[in-house]
Amino acid sequence: MGIESPMLTAFVARMALPEINLAAWGSLIYPISLAVEGPIIMLLAASTALATDKIAYRKLFKYMVVMSLVLTTIHVLIAFTPLFYVVANGLLKVPVALHEPGRIGLQIMTPWTIMIAWRRLNQGVMIKYGNSQSVALGTVIRLITLLSVLFFGITYTDWSGAKVGAVAVAISVTIEAIFAHFMVQNILHKTLPQSSDGKPITLNSFTHFYLPLAMTPLMTLLLHPAGAAGMSRMPDTLASLASWPVVYGLIFLTRGFGFAFNEVVVSMAGKPDGQVQLQRFTRMLAIVTMVMMAMVALTPLGEIWFSRVSGLSPELTHLSSVTVMFAILMPGYQVYQSWYGGMLVHYHKTRGISEAVLVYVIMALFGLWLGTQMAIVPGIYWTINVFVISGLCQTFFLRYRYRRIKLIHG
Repeated sequence: MGIESPMLTAFVARMALPEINLAAWGSLIYPISLAVEGPIIMLLAASTALATDKIAYRKLFKYMVVMSLVLTTIHVLIAFTPLFYVVANGLLKVPVALHEPGRIGLQIMTPWTIMIAWRRLNQGVMIKYGNSQSVALGTVIRLITLLSVLFFGITYTDWSGAKVGAVAVAISVTIEAIFAHFMVQNILHKTLPQSSDGKPITLNSFTHFYLPLAMTPLMTLLLHPAGAAGMSRMPDTLASLASWPVVYGLIFLTRGFGFAFNEVVVSMAGKPDGQVQLQRFTRMLAIVTMVMMAMVALTPLGEIWFSRVSGLSPELTHLSSVTVMFAILMPGYQVYQSWYGGMLVHYHKTRGISEAVLVYVIMALFGLWLGTQMAIVPGIYWTINVFVISGLCQTFFLRYRYRRIKLIHG
């Protein structure tokens, strides 16, 4: 959801009741979907590291199906039962006006988790065996599908912005997952060996390897609804919730380079001179992405982005423009998190990743709670600063863990 989020919010902001629908997307539909999906997001890294032969792939596929079905059941229980109101009203305490568009959008997003799991498993295999072009092509197909559905929705239906956005996302990720399935077949049938000299994957070994990886995004993504819950209890609730998906979309657009870099590190770390080249590229990518963010945050580009591109009102444009000033460091430290985390995956020392995320989550939850007690600024200002400070601490902890592993392995 890198470039998709700005695309989606730009359409939603130009439809009826933009503040309500943007807030419903940013506080209920998207964060809850992300939180449920969290445990399977690292299947790409797992398949890149573990899919050494056909036997291993079949086992990974079986584990993927089981996990995604369990998580989809959780999604269905939240979206289609009274549990939704327990989450929306009891836990998150979002305004009542957001409940109905949020509930409908979440129901439409039911295929999200299983399609993401299927897609990422196959993308990891493609990256491992040198077919990253198909991964990029799949992204292009997803974006074209998303834009097409958004355009159809805004032009030919009277649906709410949240409903159109959810339909567009659900269809686009499904199309990409199907495309990835067809693109990986050539590798599965012609490139992947029947067996290899590596240790066979068992449920115990997979759990030991994958559980720390799964906990990492799960704990991180749970902060999305936690952030919404925090802003719902801070000043300027509706404006903050409406601005948040637009601001986060822009931040994610620049952080996306860092997120994608993790898989590059995992796939290249074992190659001759791979680590030297990766370390050099890490510094360059961190600087470039922070400069990109600074250009938007500190120049008139910010107002142009939020007002003309994203279609926000003057009030939300000002709120969003100020918020991104606090986020300039985020894309840079994300690159370093992917470098350190990717190297820990390479050395099969994934526990350090979970420990770093735990540091992040504890600090962020404490910061959000503190904001509900004493914030006198708009909730979005407080929330972004909490995430930035917590993310920096996570990065330094990952660095500490990486340096310890580096001393052992030279």
